[in-house]
Amino acid sequence: MQFAYSPESHPSIACDLLAYPVFDDDVSKPSPADPATPSSAPLKALDAATGHAVSALLASTEFKPELHRCCKLHRPAQLQAERLLLVGAGKRSEFTPARLREVAGVAVRAARASHCKKIALVCRDAFPARLAAQMAVEGSLYANYDADLYKTKDREGGDVTDCQLLFEGEASGKADGGEVAEGVRRGVAVGEATNFARTLVNEPANVLTPAQFVQRALDECAKAGLEAQVMEREGMEALGMNALLAVSRGSDQPPKLLLLRTPGAVGENAGVPLTALVGKGVTFDSGGISLKPSDKMEEMKGDMAGGAAVLGAMLALGRLCPQKPLLGLVPLTENLPGGKATKPGDVVKSLSGKTIEIINTDAEGRLILADALAYARTLGATRILDAATLTGACVVALGTVNAGMLGTDQATIDRLRANCAATGEKFWQLPIDDEYKKAIRSEIADMKNVGGRAGGTITAAKFLQEFVEDTPWVHLDIAGMDIDTEGRPFACKGATGFGVRTFVQLLEG
Repeated sequence: MQFAYSPESHPSIACDLLAYPVFDDDVSKPSPADPATPSSAPLKALDAATGHAVSALLASTEFKPELHRCCKLHRPAQLQAERLLLVGAGKRSEFTPARLREVAGVAVRAARASHCKKIALVCRDAFPARLAAQMAVEGSLYANYDADLYKTKDREGGDVTDCQLLFEGEASGKADGGEVAEGVRRGVAVGEATNFARTLVNEPANVLTPAQFVQRALDECAKAGLEAQVMEREGMEALGMNALLAVSRGSDQPPKLLLLRTPGAVGENAGVPLTALVGKGVTFDSGGISLKPSDKMEEMKGDMAGGAAVLGAMLALGRLCPQKPLLGLVPLTENLPGGKATKPGDVVKSLSGKTIEIINTDAEGRLILADALAYARTLGATRILDAATLTGACVVALGTVNAGMLGTDQATIDRLRANCAATGEKFWQLPIDDEYKKAIRSEIADMKNVGGRAGGTITAAKFLQEFVEDTPWVHLDIAGMDIDTEGRPFACKGATGFGVRTFVQLLEG
């Protein structure tokens, strides 16, 4: 998808579809009995240019400026566009960068449904040109993606190939080619990285094995200027990563540990703050000996969504801020039953030297993260963030609206929470009091890998905390956020790429 800035006004733009966001305060509603009419100067001008077709639509109530609602006009008078798409933007006072991203996505999905290839999007005067361009590009790329990787027929509408960005009002006076071009560059970096993460999660587990995940990562890292290394089973055994290895025993697929570095993290950086991102990479999770129910087990191909988010974020950050010292670690394995599989009651010694009684082999994510988190500390990480589809308890607590957020680095937690308006990825902080630790005490080892049913998300985080020790740390439990089973007006069903934008927004800023 190609993006371009146009200084022209929207009536003169020739395209297949012109998308125009409409705010709630663009429309007057004198009383419930009276028809709505354009009230703002920009919408009045558009109404006049369409021979008052806009006001007719509003009067018919076929279109209302509610968020994500849209309506299409064919061959609008005095416009060069073949179609005019009115897109509801909701209340201007509640219009965030994330909502601009969604509005752009709604426009692209509507264009795809009508087989439109060339579109134009009007960016209203809510945000500076660079930010508006970035959000519009991210939303457009996100919406132009479909999960039909292996369909041979009945595919969705074709891709949109070209998008012109137009600016109106105050934003038009401040927009210039350089600012917009920079916004486009940033939007493409984040949007493409997010879609790459979505593809990884959408891939079936017979295709995306740990080895295939690593190969795709190596191919993309070379393009993004990241240094990538892969640790094999032998290296893990030599270091004593027995928690990670315990999960991999039931599978014929060998485990991998993917290590990513930005150029700024390579070489002599003694004393320089170094942030590490760690992502859970279970490419298929059957539960192991503690076998999961068969219902919805196919979704467990997405149990590496945290690892995909870390990889996607590192690819974007490698392009946007290569000199910032950053590490990315993705422990990769399958979790399957078998003659060599770890059994409930087994005890292993982790990389940190702490021993773990494995009560439930379906609590495998925290085991592979335990060794990866400890390894990040040995590499000099001064701050650690991890992302994992870790607990079903988090879905019970927060549903599919917010991801869970816990940790010891309150300043970073506060920033992540504040960034939600820009990323569109929501988080809610849960407590991590020391009293929860008693749930994972073991009679035979230093700890066990599960507590009781109560506070399952928190006790899982308490387990992870044992391996970051005093390093500032934030844990993101993204269970329930990795796959959207219903689809949205601005996105298809399937993997979401959740976490990529969150990490980029935090670390680039």
